Amino acid sequence: MILVTGATGLVGGNLIWQLLQDNGRVAAIRRAASNLESLRTIFSFYTSTPDLFLARIDWRIADMLDENSIRTAMHDISIVYHCAASVSLANDADALFNTNVTGTRNVVRAALESNIDKFCFVSSIAACGKAAGNEPVDENSTWVDSPYRSPYSRSKYNSEQELWNGIRSGLNAVIVNPGVILGISGTDTGSSQLFSQVQKGLLFYTNGGSGYVDVRDVVKAMILLTQSDITGERFILTGENCSNKEILGWMADGFGKRRPVFNVGKRMLWFAGFLSELLGKVCHFTPLIDRGTARTATNREYYSNRKIKDTLNFRFSSVENSIHQICDFRLKSNSEHSNLSKTIH
Repeated sequence: MILVTGATGLVGGNLIWQLLQDNGRVAAIRRAASNLESLRTIFSFYTSTPDLFLARIDWRIADMLDENSIRTAMHDISIVYHCAASVSLANDADALFNTNVTGTRNVVRAALESNIDKFCFVSSIAACGKAAGNEPVDENSTWVDSPYRSPYSRSKYNSEQELWNGIRSGLNAVIVNPGVILGISGTDTGSSQLFSQVQKGLLFYTNGGSGYVDVRDVVKAMILLTQSDITGERFILTGENCSNKEILGWMADGFGKRRPVFNVGKRMLWFAGFLSELLGKVCHFTPLIDRGTARTATNREYYSNRKIKDTLNFRFSSVENSIHQICDFRLKSNSEHSNLSKTIH
């Protein structure tokens, strides 16, 4: 049987949907207090009857930080997709390392003890190295730590090391390193938060950029790699390298909003992050932007997807088309919620 961790998140939820197209049932881990509404929203992107598919999930209550509960959840499992992770660019290093590193270590150990047939781990391009000169980052680029690495980046790099340790101990596993993932998540985190900001109206952009990918491409690649004989390999999953201005412009077009026109420079954004950090410390709250997120927003990286293309003859979706589909769904959902609210009142 197949087991998915992080089942209520962006990747995990979309992965379960795809797995249910070819499997009668899928096992998934969740905490006892997890809210399944986000998963219902994800399934609603694909079908008008999401509850019929939700009923085909075998839920296993466990916590990534409780090794015994993870070991119990592995009973009768042959394939594991480890998607659970904390995604944050804020400087909450302890929380990130607990979930991403310790949690991954626990899942890998349980998989080894349970003699899992195949293991697929969702890492991130944040765990990739830096390319030499003007070359794009690829799977062989060397990791070099620096003060400019975010706690999230370090946590994903270290969690990936847990996988390599497992592979050296005999775990049959593959690693995927997705770029910025675009898709329906049912929450307002990650790229979904960016969609929400643009939908409300956003006039500012920065000169940064990164590799972007549709979540449907991510889960498709994960399934193909897991079904293959490939092991001990990692694959960067980026459909296109896009600037922040392009991404925000396509989102604005999808929502029928004005495109961002004002460029916020690196120094100005860094200073805003610095002030937000100070205010957060004084008033005891986590700032929306800090110096780490400011650096990320103004940094431009290019990533190579050549390896996955050559290995699986893989084709990626158009990022612009993906964004427009997501915008259409969000607009439709907002309209339906508004009509339902009017009917109730």
